[in-house]
Amino acid sequence: MSDEILPRSHYPVRRITGVRIAGTGSFLPDHVVTNEDLAALGYDADWIVQRSGIRERRHAPPEMATSDMAVAAAERCLEASRVPRDQVDLVLLATFTPDYLIPATACSVQNRLGLNCGAMDVSAACAGFLYALITGMQYVATGCSRAALVIGADTNSRVMNPEDKKTYPLFGDGAGAVLLVPGESDQGLPAYTLGADGAGEQLLIRPTGGTRRPATAERVAAGEHFVRMEGRPVFKWAVRLVADSVRQVLAGADLALDDVHLWLPHQANVRILDAAIDNLGIDRSRVVMHMDRYGNTSAGSVPIALDESIAAGRVKRGNHLLLCGFGAGLAWGTALMRW
Repeated sequence: MSDEILPRSHYPVRRITGVRIAGTGSFLPDHVVTNEDLAALGYDADWIVQRSGIRERRHAPPEMATSDMAVAAAERCLEASRVPRDQVDLVLLATFTPDYLIPATACSVQNRLGLNCGAMDVSAACAGFLYALITGMQYVATGCSRAALVIGADTNSRVMNPEDKKTYPLFGDGAGAVLLVPGESDQGLPAYTLGADGAGEQLLIRPTGGTRRPATAERVAAGEHFVRMEGRPVFKWAVRLVADSVRQVLAGADLALDDVHLWLPHQANVRILDAAIDNLGIDRSRVVMHMDRYGNTSAGSVPIALDESIAAGRVKRGNHLLLCGFGAGLAWGTALMRW
């Protein structure tokens, strides 16, 4: 495996319009884990801030699973949307930390929300919410769904190795949700791209627990059921990927950087975002960052940022938002949204 995975040079750009977000919601566990808390366990608190920009993160208590956070975020989303529950006919849950390998966690969420509809998980790690969002928008735009509930939720604290001092402190737990419904012809995604490059599958992987390497007592004892990440090549790939895909999506929509009112990138690492911001020349005041408070919440990252931005009054009708998710796979999704 090469130390560097280069982003593909071209990403097919598509569009989906006639869809709007009727409501959003998010949920973060109450338990705050600070860098100082981790320092007591042998971590270097200053190193964490310098290398990631993260000062604290949320961890779910032992009795809380991914479905619990997803339900909480979805409840808030449905309340905000004011759309009757009997109109919701699809649930898509983006997660790589499901309650169980089978059944789909989305089914549990659908049942607990009292919905009568289809439900499925979407597994694309930190790009999962973008994949689920674009899938849900396709259902609504084609008339196959009148109200699609899209959730991103991950309980990262359960799948990261506490002994891995370079990876464990980067991640936190959380969930966000949006409800998609038919909109005006100018609403939706004027341009988006989805992509994947399986050549980098070993760079960010949970090696044990699937059919390639089933869980055994020996493998679990060796910590092989935890996520492993090769930080340096993933960092280099992400920086180039964000800049390249953003440029192509904006070109596909015939818009300039200054036409984007708000940037909502995946909150992986402040150095990745700083490098992309400098590369593109983005106005930093328009970039949403919450990783200092929540860490990397994987599929929950982008919808949490969107929900908090709406609550703060930063999103208005007609605004252009740039959403970007990237991570294990290697997979990514970049979308320009017109509110």
